[in-house]
Amino acid sequence: MSQWHPHSTVATVVERDGLFLIVEEMIEGRILYNQPAGHLEANETLQQGALRETLEETAWDVRLTSLLGLYHYTTADGTCYIRTCFVAEPVQHHPDKALDTGVLRALWMSRAELEARKDQLRSQIVLRVIDDYLAGNRHPLALITSLA
Repeated sequence: MSQWHPHSTVATVVERDGLFLIVEEMIEGRILYNQPAGHLEANETLQQGALRETLEETAWDVRLTSLLGLYHYTTADGTCYIRTCFVAEPVQHHPDKALDTGVLRALWMSRAELEARKDQLRSQIVLRVIDDYLAGNRHPLALITSLA
């Protein structure tokens, strides 16, 4: 019997002046929008992964302020994702830093702008986490324990 392995991903919701840090990426010939997000890598904590992915995809250093939530999502093809999403604040931009492969640019967008591009969102999680953020959902980072 084969073992089932869900994909563990990390993401950040970064807000500045009512706008959210969004990644515009090319996937299979389509332009899609997402929060800075990606797969957790070996030997890193959830927090380290979120900071790394945000920097790699947006050229922004951020500071994690809280845990937004855990999101369980299964795609139409049956692939399961468990996304740990953090709230973060922007700290420093590195405009000369190259972005991850496939990332076209990082931009600041309002929720309304994302809603208008609903057909171009990477998944339904994109608006859900923003709505959770806007609803005030915040949990202490201390809820996460990393054991070596």
